[in-house]
Amino acid sequence: MSEFDIVDAAAIREGRATDAYFERTEAALEAAGRNPRVVAEVTADQFPDGEFELFAGLGNAVELLAGRDVDVDAVPEGRLFDGGPVMRIEGPYLAFARLETSLLGFLSHASGMATAALDCRVAAPESSVLSFGARHVHPAMTAAVERSALAAGFDGFSHVAAGDLLGREASGTMPHALAICFGRGEQEAAWRAYDEGVPADAPRIALCDTYSDEVDEVLRAVETLGDDLDGVRLDTTGSRRGDFGHIVREVRWELDARGHGDVAVYVSGGLGPADLRDLRDVVDGFGVGGYVSNADPVDFALDLVAVDGEPAAKRGKLSGAKAVYRTDDGAHAVGLADRSGPADAEALMEPVIRDGEVVAGDAFDLSAAAERALADAAAVGYGTD
Repeated sequence: MSEFDIVDAAAIREGRATDAYFERTEAALEAAGRNPRVVAEVTADQFPDGEFELFAGLGNAVELLAGRDVDVDAVPEGRLFDGGPVMRIEGPYLAFARLETSLLGFLSHASGMATAALDCRVAAPESSVLSFGARHVHPAMTAAVERSALAAGFDGFSHVAAGDLLGREASGTMPHALAICFGRGEQEAAWRAYDEGVPADAPRIALCDTYSDEVDEVLRAVETLGDDLDGVRLDTTGSRRGDFGHIVREVRWELDARGHGDVAVYVSGGLGPADLRDLRDVVDGFGVGGYVSNADPVDFALDLVAVDGEPAAKRGKLSGAKAVYRTDDGAHAVGLADRSGPADAEALMEPVIRDGEVVAGDAFDLSAAAERALADAAAVGYGTD
């Protein structure tokens, strides 16, 4: 039994992380002496319907397919898509057949989380937004959560080990447990301990809602840490929250009235896009957890659309290799790859693997993905309805 129920990288790379029927398919084709050259496409919807989603997970998919006898074209990570393929694979079917399960898992889960993160990013474009959702998923998934959030333009995340993998430093403040360890009425001792114990370059942000009214704890934190206090965080439980916007405005008022208008206010705790829109004018930053990490995966499927140069598809799917475009009015368009696209449209798919060699450029670079996501969101009016 694997430690912590983790399917390791070797099993994924070797194709053991697959559905059993792909092993049966391989056996059947090999017994029949058949291994046709095929075109396969990864799609969620056949035709555009105006419901854009953000493409993510491409780096893992390319890592899985690299070195195999395939050519791959894909929409770069961080682009919005709406119908038609996000990836096209061409090569002998047995070169990638058993990889379908892992490939779809990489793309489906990451794209679902990235889309949810973009919902939040566009809801509060001028605010700092951090990913706090790692605690809601299997620890083996945490880097994928944080990377998906960053691909959508989040400013940071909380998970330390994910930061090690991504080459980014994790962010965080303090939990209620710190104050509780000191006891009721001893919040000042907890804030002082934090100030004295954490590295000097860590922002001094005090959690201010553990035992008493948020305004009361905020003002006590200011009095305790003085000019060393960079900000306060409110993480009030929903059952005790009431009108959260009113609470935040009251905190702001009392800070300003006492000459502490430079103290930043951050909020967290079960927040989604609607909360960010409501609070963005009075809050400096947000911690978003479950809305991103618990997002439904995008329902991608991989289908054969050509066999030995001839169009082919199952019922309900469109045959033939396809291309996807961003039109000059911000819409998404799908057409056959061997035909001309719409006038003045931008073709979205680009080569990422040729003859097994990665040629992707920045197609899955994380910083470039975030830039593309925000640019595409503006181009298509994402989140403006």
